[in-house]
Amino acid sequence: MLLSGSPMDRSVRLSEIVRAGLNTKPDADALVSTTARWTWRQLEDVTMRLAVGLVDFGLQPGDRIASLMPNRDALVIHYLACAKAGLVSVPLNYRYTSREIDFALTTSGASALLVHAERDADVRTSARASALPLGTIRYGGNDTGAPRLEDLVGPARSSSLPPENPSAPAAIFFTSGSTGRPKGATHTHASLAAMIASCIQGIELTPEDVMLPGSSLSHIVGYLFSFAALAAGARTLVAERFYDPDDILSLLRRERPTMLGMIPVNLISVVRAAQASRADFASLRWCRAGGAKVPMELSSAFEALTGHTIHESYGCSEVGAVALDPPSETAVRGSVGRPLPGVALSLRDDSGSEVRPDEVGRLWIRTPARMAGYWGDEAATDAAVCDGWFDSGDLMTVDNDGYLWFRGRRRELIVHDGSNIYPQEVENALLGHPAVVAAGVVGIADSTHGENVRAYVVVSDGTTPPTAGALVDFAHRRVGYKAPEDIVFVAELPLTPAGKVDRLALQRMTAAGHDSD
Repeated sequence: MLLSGSPMDRSVRLSEIVRAGLNTKPDADALVSTTARWTWRQLEDVTMRLAVGLVDFGLQPGDRIASLMPNRDALVIHYLACAKAGLVSVPLNYRYTSREIDFALTTSGASALLVHAERDADVRTSARASALPLGTIRYGGNDTGAPRLEDLVGPARSSSLPPENPSAPAAIFFTSGSTGRPKGATHTHASLAAMIASCIQGIELTPEDVMLPGSSLSHIVGYLFSFAALAAGARTLVAERFYDPDDILSLLRRERPTMLGMIPVNLISVVRAAQASRADFASLRWCRAGGAKVPMELSSAFEALTGHTIHESYGCSEVGAVALDPPSETAVRGSVGRPLPGVALSLRDDSGSEVRPDEVGRLWIRTPARMAGYWGDEAATDAAVCDGWFDSGDLMTVDNDGYLWFRGRRRELIVHDGSNIYPQEVENALLGHPAVVAAGVVGIADSTHGENVRAYVVVSDGTTPPTAGALVDFAHRRVGYKAPEDIVFVAELPLTPAGKVDRLALQRMTAAGHDSD
């Protein structure tokens, strides 16, 4: 079944993201964090001065500059400056180990690394960081003699910056690695501009909005929502500790955002916070949760607390956001929405034929926001892109009204006695238990049934933990034969950089011989 969003009705230039706000309200707040406030005029000035400083530092158009930074206003300023200078931003997940840092730096061929002082020890153990052509640029901390980002923002001066080239690379976003080693999804100025324009139109952003992207700015969604808000002339908030419910609630109370975006695991902690009240969410007109399936229990709890419905969405590093419901439409609970403007979606079976409504098919995506390819990996690019379509590898169904329903990844599908079991459905059932705060489900080989279902579960502190048998019975009452055969209680679940349950890591744990409780 072929689905198409409405035509896109606007255009964006990446190097001029703040132009709308600068032209209409130059002295109003544009970017606000816990520690700083920038007006549109100040934001344009500081990003221009940093762009010149990066060029003077020795970076040339097309050079890759990686960043290992927590959420800070400085990181947004860095991204904007790179766009003006023709540099390629390479955001790294702030939780990366030194080995993962080395992999990303090597794969991208980065010339320099911007790093927060908190990560100095890890960078010192990185074999690749010390060998970068231009070394590292530090942010924060005491002066150690290394170049500092703050020092690159020099006094206002004229310098020649390159004109924007729509086909030139602008950013490399590493995939979560949930299905193998991370790949560098490379976006051009044109693909990011299309992604931003589609998002603005799709979520009906206006200059009067206040956007709170409560997620990592090193991930495609945090980047996209921040840039879309700035391009629309809307005030944008930086959640420095987006995983901390106290910080999110503080921003909600102080800045009164109209739009909120979070991943489910972090939104659950906000909803469950003892100090959260309906008044905290009164300014919102739209709340989006994505990156992982939203459990029905979270949807119900959020609506009971706030009076708002959670809008789910679908996207990935290779194409950005491609499906969601706008604020003006009532969200269909459990659905990830319909195609965004400029997006075409096709659900196909293994032979490449389109499936009918309510049949499971693999999602193919065509959009001007599609990546140019995986950096330095032509074979992976050719395997993922065919005739302009991107093969997401994700399984979906579509109903007769055109709403999409996420069913999982093909590699994660569990086949038990010939029946297909999608891990997220079982995880959602387990998350309905009041003592369960996180759950991850994988299949384990079984000579009789093909695969059995195993669940890794984290229970909350301060509650009487259920037994494994009680949890199995609890899930069985909700999903029947799909309930796990056994439960493994763990202190925490491995997560991908996008905050999703890392089922590949769980499969490795299973292979290493974890016993059930």
